[in-house]
Parts: sequence; structure tokens; C-alpha cells
Amino acid sequence: MTTETDDFFLPVSGQVLPRFAGVPTFMRLPALGPDDPRRDRVEIGLVGVPWDGGTTNRPGPRHGPRQLRDASTMIRRIHPATGVDPFTLANCADLGDVGANPADVQDSLDRITAFYRQLSAENIVPMSAGGDHLVSLPILRALGESAPVGLLHFDAHTDLFDSYFGGFRYTHGTPFRRAIEEGLLDPRRVVQIGIRGTMYDGEDIAWGRAMGVRIIMIEELFERGARDVMAEAHEILGDGPTYLSFDIDFVDPAYAPGTGTPEIGGPTSFEAQRLLRLAAGLDLVGADLVEVSPPFDPSGGTAFLGASLMFEILCLLAGAVDRRRGR
Repeated sequence: MTTETDDFFLPVSGQVLPRFAGVPTFMRLPALGPDDPRRDRVEIGLVGVPWDGGTTNRPGPRHGPRQLRDASTMIRRIHPATGVDPFTLANCADLGDVGANPADVQDSLDRITAFYRQLSAENIVPMSAGGDHLVSLPILRALGESAPVGLLHFDAHTDLFDSYFGGFRYTHGTPFRRAIEEGLLDPRRVVQIGIRGTMYDGEDIAWGRAMGVRIIMIEELFERGARDVMAEAHEILGDGPTYLSFDIDFVDPAYAPGTGTPEIGGPTSFEAQRLLRLAAGLDLVGADLVEVSPPFDPSGGTAFLGASLMFEILCLLAGAVDRRRGR
């Protein structure tokens, strides 16, 4: 059951159908398959990528999209601080899950890229739920293949590592190094915020800085404050097309224990919300939220945080779509 106006799909209200009832979809939006005639009206597609073939330690993010969908039924329409209703700024729908191959990394990367190339051909902006962080690479292969994009990246880790176990180049720790090497990201327009935790050798940070990536460690974030750091991010990213990637382990594990590679000393839930709100105005062409791992938080608290942050990001995407429509 979905509310629909002449122009927009709207979430089912909890005043119409209780939030614990019905088939869960992202934000209680309609689920539209590839052959649905209404699909040509979609401007933002919410997509699950249930795959964690790039995980190197604690698996489980393949189960993230399903739990995030369920948690997102708690999301209402209006942003509490800005008053934004993203569902009337841009037409949004749940476009289902990518059929990634759990037994083959390369096949999965190809399948994910093909899925997002189809969305690009339909002029649909993707809001994705992972899955481990390697899913960002095949998405960027679709979005950045004609010209490199910028990246606003919230994470405890750079994901700029070169390889794992002496030569395996595709893990959840390598997606943005591969994306820079493949010309999908402009490293001078990459901003990484919140980096922390013990290191193997620091080579990932050294390589990123040598390439021009702006890496903001957690100490700098806390010393300077959210507003100052995000003002710099806006200066670096400018008005060019930008992808936003949010790893749930950016948030301190006291608030987000359900993830594979937690790092202490991170921001609170509210600090994460505030940073995202300060990203308003960027020309976002897609986004993802990754690394929610339900087995490590059966309570669902991490997933609810993830779904809430997806709503924050959806508001940013809807604003960007609305601005582009007005050009």
C-alpha cells in the first residue's frame, strides 16, 4: 500500500498503516521492478547491495539491506531540523536489490556495475545500502566512467589500501584506491573525514596524500569542529559532481556496534547527523551507506542509526536533484 500523488510517490504514513505492518521497503516507498511502467518517473532509486565478498575480517554486511529496510519503516517524511520533505523534492522509489554473486568477487563487481549503468541510463540517482565498502567501486564504475567525480567520504578508514595478503586487490579496504587508479575519482576532489584507529604501516594515508586526497583525521575533526571542516570540504568539492559514501563505522561503536571493523573514539550519532546536514548544497550524483552488519547488533540499533542517516543523505540527494531540475 503506497500513497501516490500526480507527481510523487509518497511513503505510507504510520497513520494509515502501522509501522510494524505491511511488506517493508526503504522508507515505506513503492517497490518498482525493472518492468514497472511507473519507473520512468523515478528520480532517486533506493537500492540494496546485499554482498560482503570484500570483507577481510568479520562478515555480515550482506544482511545489511534487509535489516535497513525494516528499520527504515520508522522514518517519517519531514526532516526535524530543516523542514525538508525529500519525497516531494524528488520522486523516490525502492528499486530492489542487486543480484550479486556471493561466491565470486569479480562476477559480483561486474553485476553491480551493470545494475548501476542501467540506472544511469534511466537518469536515476542511486541511494544505496550495502553491503561492505567494496560495493562503492562498481557503483563508481557506472557513475564515473564518462568523467571522474568527487567524493565526500565519512569513515574510520581510508579504504585506500593497495592489496591484501600480498596481492589481492579487491577488498573493502581498497575501493577508493582502485577508483582513483581507474580514473573514476578525481583525487584532488576527494575528502575523507574521521580517519582513526591503529594501522598496519600508514602507506594508505601516505599514498592518498601524495595523490592529493584531503584526509581529515578524527583529532583534526574534533579540534576544528564540524562547521569549519565541512566548509573546507565545500571549498574542495566545489560545484562539481560528487559522490557521498558513509561507512557506519565512522560513528563510535558505542552507537554503532553492528559493523565489521569498529574503531573507538568516533563521533556520536548526532555529530554524524550534523556533519551530513552541513553537506547541503553539494551537487551529489549518488550516495551509499555501507558496513551495517546485523549479526553484531541483533537489537537493530545500528540499522536504525543507518536508516536514519540514509534519510539525512536522501534529503541531500533530493535537494541536489531539485536544483539540477531548475537549471
